[in-house]
Parts: sequence; C-alpha cells; structure tokens
Amino acid sequence: MFAETQRLETADASLAFHHEPAQSEARGILLVSHGLAEHSRRYSRFAAAMAARGYHVFAFDHRGHGETTGPDAPIGRFSRRNGMRQVIDDVGSVRELAVKQYPGLPVILFGHSMGGLIALNAAITYPEKYDAIAVWNSNFNPGLSGRAAQAVLLAERALKGSDVPSGILPKLTFGTWGKSIANRRTEFDWLSRDPVEVDKYIADPLCGFDASVSLWLDIFEMTFRAPQEAQLDRLPKHTPIHLVGGGQDPATDNGKAVIWLSKHLKAHGFSRIRTQIYQDMRHETLNEIGADAAIAAFADWCDEAIARS
Repeated sequence: MFAETQRLETADASLAFHHEPAQSEARGILLVSHGLAEHSRRYSRFAAAMAARGYHVFAFDHRGHGETTGPDAPIGRFSRRNGMRQVIDDVGSVRELAVKQYPGLPVILFGHSMGGLIALNAAITYPEKYDAIAVWNSNFNPGLSGRAAQAVLLAERALKGSDVPSGILPKLTFGTWGKSIANRRTEFDWLSRDPVEVDKYIADPLCGFDASVSLWLDIFEMTFRAPQEAQLDRLPKHTPIHLVGGGQDPATDNGKAVIWLSKHLKAHGFSRIRTQIYQDMRHETLNEIGADAAIAAFADWCDEAIARS
C-alpha cells in the first residue's frame, strides 16, 4: 500500500500524488497516469512491483479526480477552460518533481485508458521529457461514433453548460460497456473478471462518478489530437512505446483499437512498438486475473527500453 498522500502545489491546483521509491538499484522513474473516474491509489500494487524492479514510481491524481483539489477543478472536471493543456502540464510538473529528486534517470510515462490518452498527448507536446511511453487499454480510434459523441456533447454544452455532468455519454460508454458482458454480476463487470476488484471499485467513493460535459470534450480532444501526423511527427521515431489491450475489453472494441494504434504508429515510422493483447482480459489489465504476469512483462520491457535508450 502507498504511504500517506503527498502534495505538489501548482499555480492553480494542489496535485495529490503517491511515491514508491525503488527497492533496489534504481533503473529509472515511472510516472503513472490513471483512468477516468478513478484515482492513483488504485495503482499501489503496480507501484510496489515496479519499485521492486528498481523504478521510482510516482502516481498522481489528475484534476477532477481523487484527492487533487483546485478552485477550477471539482470532481468530474479538468478545468473550466483548456482542460487538456492543464492535465498535460500537470504531468510535466510531476515529472519535474521526480527528476529533481532523482536526477539523471530515464523517465517512462505510463497511462491507463484516459491516462493513456493523457500520456501520449503529453509525450507529443513535450517529446524531450519522456524516454519511453506505455499506453494501456486506450482507444484512439472511436471513428464516426466518436465524432457523433462530440456533436452530442456540444449540443449538451449549448443547452445546459459545460460544468454539469453529461446525461448521455455515460450511457454510451460505461452503460453500453457494462451491458456487453454476458452473465454479468454487476454493471461494472466490464472492468475485470475478478469479482473482488470489481467490488472494490464499486465500494470506492472516489470511483465511478459522472464526468462533466467539459471533461468528456477534453477526452475527445485528446483522442483525435494525438494520432494526427503533425502531432506524431514531434515525437522521435525511435521512442519505445508499449501498447496493451484486453481481448474482452468493450472500451477498446475488444482490443481492436489498440491494434489500430499499433499499426498507425508503425505506418508513421515508429520502429520500437511492443504490442500485447491479453485475449481473456477486460479493461483493467492491472486489476485482472493474470495481472502479475502482465506487470512482470512490462517491467522486462522497461529494462530493455531504457537500456537501449
């Protein structure tokens, strides 16, 4: 388990973070970017495993999530304006804290789901700051349905404003994904086959909240921004990138969106892509049956990525 919450004060927010120092000779720094409607404390097992492999781990709560606070960032909202840029800059702030504490070490940026959207967008915005990137269980290819969702959100914003929960997007996402699981025990079985982990999510008061219209708009902005050629060209083509998906994950079209991103990156000249689809897993690889093996494989990749870098 993580120790007590620490705080990083920025100009307009108090970022909550947790730090797990390396338990052996330090190899690098791992920054952990969590998903939508959850928080960084849920990554304590992952952090402990990576610390045991020699990584200083920093997991933090994004604006509008967990224990992070700010006058413009209540639960469910990044920011009233420029939310995408705010969360990208927050990643950079945590990175600066980490490299100041542990100078000279390579930095790996890991993101799950929404956190993967943030991670890849942070990397293309400040490519010199990250030595390797991991994007797990993220969908950068929502296609026409994603554009339709943006139109719906813009209509909601025009009718009722951007700072209230979306009434439609939760039904199109969490609700639809939940119903896709046959013989489901709960509406959140799409997260994992492990009932203990699902029940922990449901019981967690910092999980499962409704996101605002503005937050959903920020998410789709990141989704469509990162795969653009002009954005990807900012990132060195030799950057190591680790992609993971679940073959039974409805949030990524059962892993097809992860395969799409892999092919898309390779088509744009990226030469160091590692892609793994765990066929029986659902959305939360780190909280799935078989998570320990997935974490061990990731740690092996990290060792290889920073050694070659």
